[in-house]
Amino acid sequence: MPAQIYHLIAFLVAAVVVLWTTPDVKNIGIKSGRVDQPGGRKIHDRPMVRLGGVSIFAGTILSLIIVWWLGGFANLPPEKEWQIWGVTLGGLGFFLIGLADDLLSLSPLVRLLMQMIVAAGAWKAGVSIDFITVPTVGIVDLNWLSLPITVVWLVGMVNAINWIDGLDGLAAGVSGIAAVVMLLVSLFMHQPAAALIAAALAGAALGFLRYNFNPAQIFMGDGGSYFMGFTLASVGVIGLVKIPAFTAVILPYLILAVPIVDMSAVILARLRRGKRPWVADKCHLHHRLLQAGLSHRWSVLFIYSLTLWVGSLALFVAGVPSSIAYICAATSLLSYVIWRVRKFPQQKRKLQK
Repeated sequence: MPAQIYHLIAFLVAAVVVLWTTPDVKNIGIKSGRVDQPGGRKIHDRPMVRLGGVSIFAGTILSLIIVWWLGGFANLPPEKEWQIWGVTLGGLGFFLIGLADDLLSLSPLVRLLMQMIVAAGAWKAGVSIDFITVPTVGIVDLNWLSLPITVVWLVGMVNAINWIDGLDGLAAGVSGIAAVVMLLVSLFMHQPAAALIAAALAGAALGFLRYNFNPAQIFMGDGGSYFMGFTLASVGVIGLVKIPAFTAVILPYLILAVPIVDMSAVILARLRRGKRPWVADKCHLHHRLLQAGLSHRWSVLFIYSLTLWVGSLALFVAGVPSSIAYICAATSLLSYVIWRVRKFPQQKRKLQK
């Protein structure tokens, strides 16, 4: 069987499982009263089930199990097998932390401690940033710095995806786009195992949009955002960062630039105001877009187009064929969206007159 067929199977199985199970998860959440109430800084105006991460996790894992059964992970060297186990078990750990928070409302410090423990376990299994490639210098071995740098990357991306989960379909769409770009780049870099995980996550995330795009019927909750954030970060490590080339090392940071920059800007803004970094406010990009007069959907679509644009830059940096065409298409789309969203404040002012 051609290797690309496995990636298509992984994508389709994950999407079908999510589409099939999400209504049942929603019904269970409603009957058990596991809903997110409106109010405060929240955008929704009615109680919403926030257990959609169960479907995302189930779809991704079941997809990978089926691909493994079909032989998609055959002939992997031992170190790659350990890395796949590290991604899978680490994803399970982060999903359970998020699910526990959805059900029990854990404190920020407890969540952070649990996240660091699971990330350290993934590092032990081989999901580790062991070196960096510096132009004109070459490969620099990180030695004992490998553990803290890996933990910061994994935990940071988990929370970056969690923090952008503030509008209907935003985190799922951004994660889906990033996973598709990682799939393409991993295949081009001859990293089929990482590409399989990216394909499964892309199918699960994009399938979930059927129920999560505005107006959302269900939220993914912390279980879903934690799982997707960790999986994206770990695929970036095992599929790209471990390649001894400077361009490969910077690719995960470029692909995930939108949530990374958003989280960094929010943390700096909170620190400047003397607030704790984890205290929620309305400083995120999606909040600012809403405050500027954009509608819910157009705020999400703008961030989608921005994510797609930086993804096209990543394809170019990786040397993927026809990447110039992708950049042109993504730039055209982003330009169109910017043109459309610039009209919203003007229309709002006209309505107020």
